[in-house]
Amino acid sequence: MSEETLSFQAEVSKLLDIVVHSLYSDRQIFLRELISNASDACDKLRYEGLTEPALLEGDATFRIRLSVDKEASTLTIADNGIGMSRQELVDNLGTIARSGTQAFAEAVKARQADDKADLSLIGQFGVGFYSSFMVADRVDVVTRRAGDAHGWRWTSGGSGTFSIAEAPEATRGAAITLHLREDAHEFLDEHRLRTIVRTYSDHIAIPVEFVGHDENGTPTLETVNEASALWTRPRDTITEEQYTAFYRHVAHGMDAPWHTVHFRAEGVMEYTGLLFIPQERPFDLFTPERKPRLKLYVNRVFITDDCEALLPSYLRFVRGVVDSSDLPLNVSREMLQEDPRLRKVRSGLTRRLLDEMARRARDNEEDYLTFWTQFGAVLKEGIYEDFERKDEILRLARFRTTASTTPVSLETIAGRMKEGQKALYYITGDDADALARSPQVEGFLARGIEVLLLTDPIDEFWVSAVPTVHDKPLKPVAAAGADLDALPLTEPETAEEAQERAPTDQEQLDRLIAALRATLGKDVADVRASSRLTDSPVCLVAKEGSLSPHLRKLLSQANQSTDLPDDRVLEINPRHGLIRALAKRCAEAPADDARLQDAAHLLMDQARILEGDAPADPVAFARRLTAALASAVS
Repeated sequence: MSEETLSFQAEVSKLLDIVVHSLYSDRQIFLRELISNASDACDKLRYEGLTEPALLEGDATFRIRLSVDKEASTLTIADNGIGMSRQELVDNLGTIARSGTQAFAEAVKARQADDKADLSLIGQFGVGFYSSFMVADRVDVVTRRAGDAHGWRWTSGGSGTFSIAEAPEATRGAAITLHLREDAHEFLDEHRLRTIVRTYSDHIAIPVEFVGHDENGTPTLETVNEASALWTRPRDTITEEQYTAFYRHVAHGMDAPWHTVHFRAEGVMEYTGLLFIPQERPFDLFTPERKPRLKLYVNRVFITDDCEALLPSYLRFVRGVVDSSDLPLNVSREMLQEDPRLRKVRSGLTRRLLDEMARRARDNEEDYLTFWTQFGAVLKEGIYEDFERKDEILRLARFRTTASTTPVSLETIAGRMKEGQKALYYITGDDADALARSPQVEGFLARGIEVLLLTDPIDEFWVSAVPTVHDKPLKPVAAAGADLDALPLTEPETAEEAQERAPTDQEQLDRLIAALRATLGKDVADVRASSRLTDSPVCLVAKEGSLSPHLRKLLSQANQSTDLPDDRVLEINPRHGLIRALAKRCAEAPADDARLQDAAHLLMDQARILEGDAPADPVAFARRLTAALASAVS
């Protein structure tokens, strides 16, 4: 039969333009598509060979081979799969958006109405082949269907027509030769091709071999991909070493996974997940992008590792793969993450991961704390961002407190509340040890009240989303107020201590407070007596309803600006000897007493230093401190 030229059965000029210029975001995707099609062809023949062994022609070892001819500027992708007949070439390659794979899958379903065929078929809409024209100005397909005596050559330049002629040289399967455009010669580079295969087709279950040549020009074969989709194998056949090796492959890390989650979900959505929680933080955990890095596969075909829809950002430290047979490989494959069906997958993955973390915490709290130390700051983002699951995440959270250097759960903290305590209290800052020594918690320590020490930036935000914990309000220490006054001291004062720490005369105290307000002016929002202080003379606390000092500092650093209002309140301890002495001097000295004014600024600077800030005017602070020391020793 002579060569015959036919027209594509579609508005090919428009459709090919869409395929070449709009369908895919990256030209290298063409190789993924062609390898996927080749794998699909091998899967088809493997299935047909179960009932018709003669189709295998004594060659049941399936393979996909890549070869380049740099002189001719061609790249060939060949397989020994089922191949195509002449009519199948017309139907499958001559009609854009018709999928032979889809027709084959429907035929299998009709044949096995009650049994699910164990096939991993790729390409639901039949457009992947045409991605070849993104890089080639001509494509030749030489193919012979298994069981047929004749082979065929299909040729097209993608301009609206294609030709078919007999090909006596054709062997079983298909060989697709791309005559590359000048701007696509990068795909003649062996290293480039290996990288693409390892990126997109590493776990195609058929070996992808690269045909090269040694220094003597003798042809060589190198298997480029792993050719093993680990996640599709039963868990009881996979060793810990294999899991670890695969984790290091997908996570690009050298540690072993802290926890491995391997499961198959069935029901409305069917998918397999092989997820790893690392032992160590990934280097990019706190980058601004904050994206999860799971690899998404559809029927073992790599789609993307940048699919934000698979996991919420607070689980971005999780690595692994998700493979579904229910998600479509459609014409917008690069935009697959927008498919609403992924919401079901996302919900299932999130629930599974949180349940596994909770189980590890129940089984071994000490081991769980190693995870929390690495990833707790990220997981707490979910308390603020994920309203539906915030209670689950709260149960997973662990916190340093004034009573425990080992992080403990909120349930434990709530169970240790003092009789009469009306709320759970917290303080935020940069360093837990410094917070534990802060003047702001002195009154709580004196009453045996445990205070949460919150040091992660996200702590400033999630507390606003959790008004109560175990039916108790969650309050900052600055809002304790009358609650603290109503609770007794753990160790009542002796008569001698009570005399030494007698409160300042109220009239003198009022005059001192007025004098401090006048001297400090706009440096503070207010000055008031404190019930939270026991040993320190002063402290700074946030005015009710305003930013905490720690949050103000974080925002100032982020904005590279100090324009945020500093509306902190200076609290003084009326039972402290220094405050009593200052109150007495204030009652006797004139209003413009220089020493009293210096003392006011020194108290303010002392409070700033205790908060981790620098004095407002270091030179003036040094002068006043020197003068005070000179006066004390003279």
